[in-house]
Amino acid sequence: MSKRTVIVSGGLLEEEFVLPILQSEDTEFIIGVDRGLVFLHDHDIKPDYIVGDFDSAPDDVVTYYREETNVPIREFNPVKDASDTEIALRLCLDLHRHEIWILGGTGKRADHLWANVQSLKVALDAGAEARIVDSHNQIRLLSHGITLKREEAFGPFFSVFPLEFPVDDFNITGAKYPLKNHVLKPYGSLCVSNEYAEDTVEITFSFGVVILMETRD
Repeated sequence: MSKRTVIVSGGLLEEEFVLPILQSEDTEFIIGVDRGLVFLHDHDIKPDYIVGDFDSAPDDVVTYYREETNVPIREFNPVKDASDTEIALRLCLDLHRHEIWILGGTGKRADHLWANVQSLKVALDAGAEARIVDSHNQIRLLSHGITLKREEAFGPFFSVFPLEFPVDDFNITGAKYPLKNHVLKPYGSLCVSNEYAEDTVEITFSFGVVILMETRD
């Protein structure tokens, strides 16, 4: 089983949640993204790669990594066609990284969060498993069915939304709110905040891509 690559972006980074992930033996490779560098710098964590336009990272932090370390840096013009997090995600794929966690992908800016969710499709299309994680949410995309186990669950709640188009023959079993042969449409809130009714939940569908959000209070 491959170890994970962690992208540290510039959104919400909660020390008690983030540090154990970065310091875990399961984390093999760390990419610092723009303002996410501040967290890494403040906690003496050396990333393996740095990307960004550095429009939100303090000059002294960027200068430190440029002059005091040998970490490879990819700097981009702030006027570009992709977010820093998407650029970091594409770098992961170029480096053949297949398990990717994005920290700092949530926070105050809903537009940045939604851009990050959409960027997960880049990884999905490349056959990689990418997810956005914070202390209350885990977000990933699915192009096929999945079995969720209560004992391994990120949290007690889960929600499902179509990413692009209606998803036909959508089914949920083992949940508080089951569904059978449903057409999951890209509007509406039917599949928000479901819960486990049994030890395993089965989500199946015949076509399309869905956003799976696993959450806890």
